Amino acid sequence: MPHYIIPSLRSEHFTGRESVLEELQQKLCSQPQTQKIALFGLGGIGKTQVALELARWVKSQVPDCSIFWAPALSLESFEQACWQIAKAFQIHQNSDNESVMESVQRLLGSDKAGKWLFIVDNVDDLDLLFDELYQYFPSSEKGITLLTTRSREVAVSFAKKDIVELRKMTIEEGIAFLSKIVQAESLRDQESTTKLLEELDLLPLAIAQAAYYISRNNATTTRYLELMHKTEMDRMRLVSRDFRDSTRYRKMPNAVTATWLVSFNQIKNSDPSAASLLEFMSFLEPKAIPQSILPILTSEEEMEFAVGTLCSYGFLARRDQPGIFDMHSLVQLSTRIWIAEAKKTPQTIATITQRMNRCFPSDEHTERKIWRRYMPHALQVLRREENKDMSERYSLLTKVGNCILADGRAKEAINSFHEVYIRNQSLFDEEHPSRLASQRNLARAYEFNGQFKQAVELFEHITTVHKRTLDEEHPSRLASQHELARVYRSNGQIKQAVALVKHEAAVLRRTLDEEHPSILASQHELARIYRSNRQNQEAVKLLEHVVAVEERTLDEEDPSRLVSQHELAVAYRSTRQLKQAIELLEHVVMVYSRIFDEEHPFRLVSQYELARTYRLNGQAEQAIQLFEHVVEVRQGALDEEHPDRLASQRMLQNLKLFTQFESI
Repeated sequence: MPHYIIPSLRSEHFTGRESVLEELQQKLCSQPQTQKIALFGLGGIGKTQVALELARWVKSQVPDCSIFWAPALSLESFEQACWQIAKAFQIHQNSDNESVMESVQRLLGSDKAGKWLFIVDNVDDLDLLFDELYQYFPSSEKGITLLTTRSREVAVSFAKKDIVELRKMTIEEGIAFLSKIVQAESLRDQESTTKLLEELDLLPLAIAQAAYYISRNNATTTRYLELMHKTEMDRMRLVSRDFRDSTRYRKMPNAVTATWLVSFNQIKNSDPSAASLLEFMSFLEPKAIPQSILPILTSEEEMEFAVGTLCSYGFLARRDQPGIFDMHSLVQLSTRIWIAEAKKTPQTIATITQRMNRCFPSDEHTERKIWRRYMPHALQVLRREENKDMSERYSLLTKVGNCILADGRAKEAINSFHEVYIRNQSLFDEEHPSRLASQRNLARAYEFNGQFKQAVELFEHITTVHKRTLDEEHPSRLASQHELARVYRSNGQIKQAVALVKHEAAVLRRTLDEEHPSILASQHELARIYRSNRQNQEAVKLLEHVVAVEERTLDEEDPSRLVSQHELAVAYRSTRQLKQAIELLEHVVMVYSRIFDEEHPFRLVSQYELARTYRLNGQAEQAIQLFEHVVEVRQGALDEEHPDRLASQRMLQNLKLFTQFESI
């Protein structure tokens, strides 16, 4: 007769998990029969329930197979389970020196035991497994030991290749599970229910915890989601709140955070480097974390081992793309709670801010891929209050602002630069370089956003200070004059712009080669002034020289080269050289489409100007198609009264009316 020692922990709400159960069933029935299997997955992912469901299946499908269950939270709990097995078989120790664990091992290793499945649940500590438990594990050709663990390392060490990973639920499984626990009225908002399950990372324990809260307080998924989004403190309280769960072992914590604290402390003791990485990453964006952003360890091997530890516990997941990781948002929150309880939050934030400031790239176009990869994580760090007094925060804020501006997000850049500007005003006197630099950055963002009056005011102040404090040939003084001339032109102050540019050019020629970037920038700006003043032939002549040099000296995606090509194309159009204009603009549009998002102002302006040129060249169909695209994107990106949005709408409307009139 088979014996069954299975705890009464099975959840009546168990649902789904068919694929992992099928994989385990196949391993149990494989030929030749495997003797060791390990089921591993994140704490709270439902390993115990899957093992119980598997035991139920074995009981029904293999009626002559005994099933034994041993919780391995400690050596004592394992020994207690062995006493139950010994009692079931009515076995006695061979000698006073034989422990009950040795007696059970001897029995299950004999033919008398018959077929058996021995489930050892919750073996999370590698030292506990191999220093204390493993020596008592039975072995028989008729027996199989299934071990459940949070650690992939434990799973591999025990079962080698016969391991099965339990992942988070699917959205369908999550909805079905929640529907079994919570009244339908609480789930009436399907969108909120789906969003909540995603916020909970489709983790069964987190779903059960949320369900208990919703049922207890007669709340809804919508209300729970609102609380999750209120403040970090509200979110921490929600996931830390304990609840009664009859499907878990007595005295085991039920709250998600408390469940993981055990693992956090194990990692801290066994792999301090992994613990430091866990702390660091808990304050970043949870998705697409680049390894290159992490703190530097003593060696590449140490980094690989530390990352492996976190992946082993399921706290970190590798993407297919090398060096990129994802982390559960609930793991991050639980880690932050762990850090806060240790009173280490300010210290950790300081470390992260310093590291982020050191590794965040410049706004050079060659660094664009890197800054876009780092940007979400830098923004997360900058949202913290704990680094408000750190100089590194404002250095990072400036770098982020520069890159945001280079990506065409002027309003966001203004917010970043304004915060730095306000701080520097309070710290430094009027002539301090840091204060002037923050004013310049803010002025640049104002200019990009079309706020020319504010930009002129700031650039005039900078130029005045530079005239008083710097030599005439000083690069910073010349640069501020150049930028002031540029905003004068944009603001319609052509006379002042011409005077500044001509003075700048005269000074530069005394000290620099004709093909120096500063000389070319000055000529470029003078050409734009010529064009604003309808001196189109002069503009074309200057821009042809600038473009010829830049095409020889700069790469295809260099912003200066692209802007010059754009300006030359528009100047060609003004002189009715439409073929040359179209050829250049099509090239610029192609390159911008490759490097910028579709809402980037440079990309939209180049498309708008190409559409205008198509129209003048009689290519109405291409013009309408491109205008329609520009109008659609600008409607989603710009305010209703924005001049660029209105201009593109008017152009499209007029062109359509004109083509309709021509077809009559």
